[in-house]
Amino acid sequence: MRLKITKTKSNTTYCIIGDYKNLNGKRSSYVYEALGNDEKLKERFGNEHTMEKVQEYIDSLNQMIKDGKEPPVHLTLNPNKQVEKDVNRAFFSGHLFLRKIYYDLGIDKICENIKNKYKFTFDINEIVECLLYSRIIWPSSKLSTFEQSKKLIGNYNFDLQHVYRTLSYLSKEMENIQKELFDYSNKIIDRNYKVIYYDCTNYFFYTEENDFQKYGISKQHQPYPLVQMGLFMDADGYPFAMNINPGNTSETKTMIPTEKEFLKNYNMKGSNIIICTDAAMCTDEIKSFNIKDGRGFVVTQSIKKLNSELQEFALDKKGWRVLGKLDKTYNLEEIEKDEFLKKQYFNKIFYKEIECETKSVKQTLIVTFSFKYQAYQHKLKTHQLERARKLVEGANRKNKKVTKQKDLEKIKLSKNQNDPKRFIKEIKTTNAGEVACNIEYIIDEEIYKNEERYNGLYGITTNLIDDTDTIIKVMNGRWEIEESFRIMKDDFDSGTVHLSREDRIKGHFITCFLALFMYRYLEHKLDDKYSVSEIITKLQEMKLLEHKGKGFEPIQTRDNLTDDLHSFLGIKTDTEILTYKKIKKIFDKNKKEN
Repeated sequence: MRLKITKTKSNTTYCIIGDYKNLNGKRSSYVYEALGNDEKLKERFGNEHTMEKVQEYIDSLNQMIKDGKEPPVHLTLNPNKQVEKDVNRAFFSGHLFLRKIYYDLGIDKICENIKNKYKFTFDINEIVECLLYSRIIWPSSKLSTFEQSKKLIGNYNFDLQHVYRTLSYLSKEMENIQKELFDYSNKIIDRNYKVIYYDCTNYFFYTEENDFQKYGISKQHQPYPLVQMGLFMDADGYPFAMNINPGNTSETKTMIPTEKEFLKNYNMKGSNIIICTDAAMCTDEIKSFNIKDGRGFVVTQSIKKLNSELQEFALDKKGWRVLGKLDKTYNLEEIEKDEFLKKQYFNKIFYKEIECETKSVKQTLIVTFSFKYQAYQHKLKTHQLERARKLVEGANRKNKKVTKQKDLEKIKLSKNQNDPKRFIKEIKTTNAGEVACNIEYIIDEEIYKNEERYNGLYGITTNLIDDTDTIIKVMNGRWEIEESFRIMKDDFDSGTVHLSREDRIKGHFITCFLALFMYRYLEHKLDDKYSVSEIITKLQEMKLLEHKGKGFEPIQTRDNLTDDLHSFLGIKTDTEILTYKKIKKIFDKNKKEN
């Protein structure tokens, strides 16, 4: 800090000048404090030894800076002066919390390894940073991400062409990225991979079918070419490994190859892990592979697809147990008839088990039942049935007035278990009752009644005999992988992919994988107190307004979530103003710590 004296013919004014470096590293000076003219100076510092006292004040400011403290910031805003033209003054800052995680997890080192391997010159690290921050906070196209990067505090600067090149390099190193993330994350997280969950989903593309984007059975029921993702997840909800395949790939063929890879690359051979997956993976091949080297499997089993003998066992109301009370059996029919008992056992999980060997695997079938789950499924199916009735009534009403066959309204029937149209049956007749071209729709009550029989039931096959308590706990954790797919599809909008090349599509999905890991880490660091929407919305609203030469003013509502975020970051960004020095400290802190 130093004193600047400006003299004119009629007046002398004084101000304190300070030096600063902006985030680009450019050095400049600014007016720290305007002291006014001689009259104002004497009024503040006294008539005697005025300039000495001014210098003492400046010296005290310099000493404060020398001691590592930041002096108060004086803002002078002129209501008659326009702001500078074409100068961005507002920056997003929510990514600063994600940036700490990015460096804690060593993703910068992963990028450095890729750059050293392929010897390109552009900064892949800052591009990956922006791709991950954008995927979590402002999911959008790669072009929009490029534009968004200019609005982030931190001076991110790269070319759009390098974004697409980055995706290609990420695709080439997809296996290594997963392995290195596993290694780095183990240094800061006590990874719980005694149980590993697996599931598949697919994403549709508005494009023509090609060698990679293939027509298949869409989980979103869209008639477009698909790309399939298989995701492994550990017991704490962290992504563990992934695979990306053409949309027509059989789900059952995707699991074992990836599992072999991570068992080998993650040095997990001989680990007594339990693989848990859904009914789509209920094959002897998958089960046989997962009984080797001390591993175990827990696989969902469709009750409807059991043979008649096992179905009879599952539907029998007698012989049910509750965890922790092995000496007592229950008759569900008796509980159903007694409202008091039903209320008492509404949240309990009942189970029964029976050995049922396949050609190559010795396994146990465990069937669970819950009155709460039964009520949920009944409500869901009743709602679907009502939707089906409305479709039938509407189509039949219109078709009665139709005189030409081409004008008939047709309902596209479905057998999908989540589609209300599965309850609809089509009948073609003439006025005389003969089979012909007129169409009438009816509700197939038998399908509804048959499905109601299975409400509340859940089937599991496993080789972990005599450990029912553990098995049921494992299955209860499956919802986290379903939530992970929902977060990626809905909150991260990972399905909106404006890409066509296979390598870039794979690069896109590895960024989704990394972003999901970062989000889960933040979620757990906040003690799982906040929902996905609460966290993302708060990160979105965090902004900083720059006062040139002075620093940045936070623009956000301070609440419990922001306090918890700052406690995690270790540096406050919610003070009345943040100097350039403090912002630089935030950026330097992560790199130095890692």
